[in-house]
Amino acid sequence: MPSFDTVLEPNLVEVRNAVDQAAKEIGTRFDFKGSSARVELKDKEITLYADSDFQLGQVADLLLGKCAKRNVDARFLDREAKIEKIGGDKVKQLVVVRSGIDSETAKRLQTALKQSKLKVQASIQGDTVRVVGAKRDELQAAMALIRKDVADQPLSFGNLRD
Repeated sequence: MPSFDTVLEPNLVEVRNAVDQAAKEIGTRFDFKGSSARVELKDKEITLYADSDFQLGQVADLLLGKCAKRNVDARFLDREAKIEKIGGDKVKQLVVVRSGIDSETAKRLQTALKQSKLKVQASIQGDTVRVVGAKRDELQAAMALIRKDVADQPLSFGNLRD
């Protein structure tokens, strides 16, 4: 049976390169001279540090620009965490690099495929969704449907088997 996996997986090497380039530019830019602005990456968490909320926004924009140049989708970066005050005027924000499909999105994918009347079955397997169908054309239609219905997530397809 032909099948494919729907995954949400960023290229962590490119994320690291984007963070390194952003840190290097922060060190050389005139408007960041003498400030505590910096970017740190630990596992799948990026921490942004700055002297003020405005400067924190500049650091975040710089990081997003570097990610765009390295072909890392900005939707992988989750900036939902609130800005924390640390010592004096300094602030920090935690940015989480998302990977793996959460259960809510996986269920939404599964119901969308069931309601589409395509002859495919979707099963949730951990942080991936496996789609199995009888024909390759059905799988391609399912891929198009997933891209259209779940446009808010940078999903990719892998492990295509015939």
